[in-house]
Amino acid sequence: MQLPRINRLTKLIGIKNPKAKAGMPPGTLIFMGDKLTEKSQVDLISYNSGDIIEFCSKSSEDVLEQLSPDRVNWVNIDGLHNVKLIEEIGEHFKLHPLLMEDVLNTEHRPKAEEYEHQIFFTLKTLYNLTDVDITYEQISFVLGKDYLLSFQEKEGDLFEGFRDRLRQTGPGKNRARSRSADYLFYRLVDTIVDSYYIILEKVGERIDVLEDEVYDEPTKKTLHDIQQLKRELIFLRKTVYPLREALSKITKGEYHLIKKDTLPFFSDVYDHTIHVIETLETYRDLVTNLTDMYMTSISNKMNEVMKVLTIMATIFIPLTFIAGVYGMNFQHMPELNWKYGYPAVWGIMIATSIAMIIYFKRKKWL
Repeated sequence: MQLPRINRLTKLIGIKNPKAKAGMPPGTLIFMGDKLTEKSQVDLISYNSGDIIEFCSKSSEDVLEQLSPDRVNWVNIDGLHNVKLIEEIGEHFKLHPLLMEDVLNTEHRPKAEEYEHQIFFTLKTLYNLTDVDITYEQISFVLGKDYLLSFQEKEGDLFEGFRDRLRQTGPGKNRARSRSADYLFYRLVDTIVDSYYIILEKVGERIDVLEDEVYDEPTKKTLHDIQQLKRELIFLRKTVYPLREALSKITKGEYHLIKKDTLPFFSDVYDHTIHVIETLETYRDLVTNLTDMYMTSISNKMNEVMKVLTIMATIFIPLTFIAGVYGMNFQHMPELNWKYGYPAVWGIMIATSIAMIIYFKRKKWL
């Protein structure tokens, strides 16, 4: 089902319900986005090199009681629509009001900012490509000295594989658990950026399918799919370009919470982001070319039709002339009284048609 035009433009420019915050003071906590789930909960994974503790509850107080300052504490919050829950988390970790405001704005551009003893980082997660629609979700991180907060719009994420690796024990299997919270932050961001490649692969496959449709049998639906894919690529570009700037701030070592031995890992994520951007630019050019190819294909088909009609009309011009001459009602026309006049005229008309067809074929007009 095609979305209304206003909704598609809203998605591209990133404005949802702008009237909700009109006139409000800075730092006002209002959820800006779509409610993707009814459920809201807080998950905790607390670990060190020796062991790992997991805890889950709908109450922030139950989870916050389990925090340990001598361990890395990963607190994940699902359900941004629960403003009260976000506010409770913010009060405990002393989050800046503007930071919390950005967390609740699900249409915020990716960025990195430092607030006193914390780093705020937000970006988009891309899940899948259904037909030509991309499912996305905003995830925000707050990095502290011994903790990492992750705010998600709904339950379920891309991090389950990393959680499984954190749970593993044995020599050489708990390298992540021996590092600090900034390394955890890197692993989660890296997981999200890696997921972009999966979406890009599906976009590439979709471009190949559309290219075959344009060559074989282009329809109005083909043009609609091309335009819709172009809009998705615009959104992807809007998502990834600011992410490059945010990662650039981290790789330059501007934030004291990111240790020097973790900076090379973020540089690797930055390189991946550059590669994603270059791929997006290539795909955008390909989709633009698809539009040109579609118009050219439709024009060629119309030219073929006009060519056939023109040849048919050209063949009938001399035939019409002959029929017109002998259709005149003059009294003195010798051929009208000739015994073989009728078949002779037919013979001349057929011979003329055959001669013209042979001429057109030699000229490669047929």
